[in-house]
Amino acid sequence: MFWIALTDFRSFKIRNEAVLVLAGLYFLYSATSGDWASVPWHLGFATLTLAGMTYFYAANKLGGGDIKLLTVAFLWIGPGSVLPFSLLLLVFIGFHYLAARVGWAAAEKSPAGLRIPLAPSVAGALIGTFALGFVAAA
Repeated sequence: MFWIALTDFRSFKIRNEAVLVLAGLYFLYSATSGDWASVPWHLGFATLTLAGMTYFYAANKLGGGDIKLLTVAFLWIGPGSVLPFSLLLLVFIGFHYLAARVGWAAAEKSPAGLRIPLAPSVAGALIGTFALGFVAAA
């Protein structure tokens, strides 16, 4: 996840191979942890979010790599942890956008406005959600 975030931060590109590896790791995790019962729920949730984000891609508000990465992130998160993930994602995007506005972070100017790479925010939200899950489980 760190590599995806760093690559997107530097070049505004998210490689397909990296997203596929992240998706494959989810299935490997599910197989080794014995959590196969939740896989259909996670797959269904990721598919629904992909369908919803298609509008934002068509409106040129999200890039294709961002949609792929968010879909895999929602595959990992599932419907049970969507609220903390979404709140953390909103916070990280807000901080990144503010940093870009003052020139502390990379951004691109487009006719639609300021564009920031989304992968660093997704990485922070995903890691934060996992950390909150470990704290809640303890």
